[in-house]
Amino acid sequence: MPEPIIRPAVLSDDAALAELDRRTWSPVHSVMAPPKPPYGPFFTAGNLPEYILVAELDGRVAGYLRLVPATPLPSNAHVRQIQGLAVDETARGRGVARALLRASADEARRQAAVRLTLRVLGHNTPARRLYESEGFAVEGVLRGEFLVGGEYVDDVLMARAL
Repeated sequence: MPEPIIRPAVLSDDAALAELDRRTWSPVHSVMAPPKPPYGPFFTAGNLPEYILVAELDGRVAGYLRLVPATPLPSNAHVRQIQGLAVDETARGRGVARALLRASADEARRQAAVRLTLRVLGHNTPARRLYESEGFAVEGVLRGEFLVGGEYVDDVLMARAL
């Protein structure tokens, strides 16, 4: 089975990433309402291509990860945060998410970061297990932070050193 190819996003990825984002939406990992037409572009002023790592499998976009500075503060410049990870249903179980996580750690180091953080919904057990297997540890839990599908869901803060 071929390994995923991880690369920086380019503007021409917009349509494929927007479609992937719509297909992979789920209340298991999103606190936003489901996407509805008319659909906007994937890339926006706040979601630039330079923040996105793209995974390809079999010559097509199979996933992405959004890696950004945690805050705009100079005193926090040593931290990068994962603010989105999506993998196409047809590519699950093929190492795409793990490859994106490892590439994000490499990219964060390249950007001189020494810490990588993320937030994950408490009920997203598969993602939490994956993050733990890649060295992330729970550093905090905001109990009942979100109301998703009529239920209160924890916001779990995780991090790892680089």
